[in-house]
Amino acid sequence: MQPPRTRDLDQGDLFRSRLDQMLDPSHSLFKLAQSIDWNVFEREFEPLYDAGNGRPGLPIRLMVGLHYLKHLYDVSDEVVVATWLENPYWQYFCGGTYFEHDFPCDPTSLVRWRQRVGAAGMQKLLEQTLSTAKRSGLIKAGEVREVNVDTTVQQKAVAFPTDARLYDKCRRALVRVAKANGLSLRQSYTFLGKKALHMQGRYSAARQGKRARRETKKLRTYLGRVLRDVKRQVAHHDTPDPRLGHIIEIAERIYTQKRADGGKIYSVHAPEVVCIAKGKVHQKYEFGCKAHVVTTSRHNWILSLDAEHGDGGAPYDGSTLKNALRQARELVGLPIEKACVDRGFRGSSHHPEDVEILVSGRRGLKVGLKKLLRRRSAIEPVISHAKREHRLDRNYLKGKEGDRINAILSGCGFNLRKLLRSSHRLKAVVTFLLHWITQETHKIRVKLLLSRGYAPQRGCKDIRLSLASIA
Repeated sequence: MQPPRTRDLDQGDLFRSRLDQMLDPSHSLFKLAQSIDWNVFEREFEPLYDAGNGRPGLPIRLMVGLHYLKHLYDVSDEVVVATWLENPYWQYFCGGTYFEHDFPCDPTSLVRWRQRVGAAGMQKLLEQTLSTAKRSGLIKAGEVREVNVDTTVQQKAVAFPTDARLYDKCRRALVRVAKANGLSLRQSYTFLGKKALHMQGRYSAARQGKRARRETKKLRTYLGRVLRDVKRQVAHHDTPDPRLGHIIEIAERIYTQKRADGGKIYSVHAPEVVCIAKGKVHQKYEFGCKAHVVTTSRHNWILSLDAEHGDGGAPYDGSTLKNALRQARELVGLPIEKACVDRGFRGSSHHPEDVEILVSGRRGLKVGLKKLLRRRSAIEPVISHAKREHRLDRNYLKGKEGDRINAILSGCGFNLRKLLRSSHRLKAVVTFLLHWITQETHKIRVKLLLSRGYAPQRGCKDIRLSLASIA
């Protein structure tokens, strides 16, 4: 059922004070809540709800606000709900009228809302952060004409995928699903598999490779025996469970894959994970997916941030360029003329025709284009902040859709942090101007008193300081 619409009621409660009367109007989060157009989300997301059936949904502004706060302050679903109960500014940001003493929802409601909205709906959240910046005068049309584009790796929340660990985890998952479907296995190898995995780890730590490989071969044998037993029983099963068919397919791929094969499985619960080698000294391989990032060249606003998936592996950087610029153009609603990229985007066949692509290391450019190309490296700290402060470093959401949702919300968190800092800067400038005006007014007043023959008395500290500053 559709959630209730948010209404701005001026009528107060006799026994409770409104949040807008209790809080500081100069607080940055208070100002940000007033600058965002929340009605856009209600118009966009209301068609996703059934008009008459079921229990009324949670307010859309509450769900959007909780996701904004989650990625703005880098917290989990559980923490953002618990902190909402304690923080009145968070309650006001999410559309609260009075201070509430009960939890707004269960943390699992955020999971179901993300599944309902999807990655396409999360694009609306990123688009609204850019619209707020444009209305505030922080993004101008001329700034969007020149952008920086780069890719990074969004890691998945998976353990490092060794062969021994994959064999054992896949066997345990296969046994668990088979028992849930009522299949009676001849042997589950629970004790033997646990012992073999433990010994394989000890032999590997002791640099005894031959013994470690022997234990790995045992784990693969156990997986093969359980897999063949399950397949024999499924052949005579009337209504096989789709989950059982899915885990059998993954088990067959893990059992048969070799070291040099392409499109390998690196995780049982996240088969979409790919291995990406980025040439880093501290971390040679990263397991997750690629994500493109598009930022403005001057003030580093994130115009587009989304996950990219290839067929059987990570896509080439240049193949993501057209999609990245198209999404940035749609979200910001302004044309893009120049894009600065690194050498990983070489290959004019992947470059869009309506945008001038400046590749790092290109020679023979004019002074203005050289200066613009040097600004390309400004996208690197943007990626670092998005990873360290806005949950782009490690994704806990499920599937390819979860990869996209987490990446988009990380861009929302980065842009919201810039909006908060802009309100801090404005407050600092106003404070400085008021202090300067007060000082200048005091100096003029002292000069006027001296011109009229006023002599400061002993102990008049303010007048003596003013005389010293005038001299």
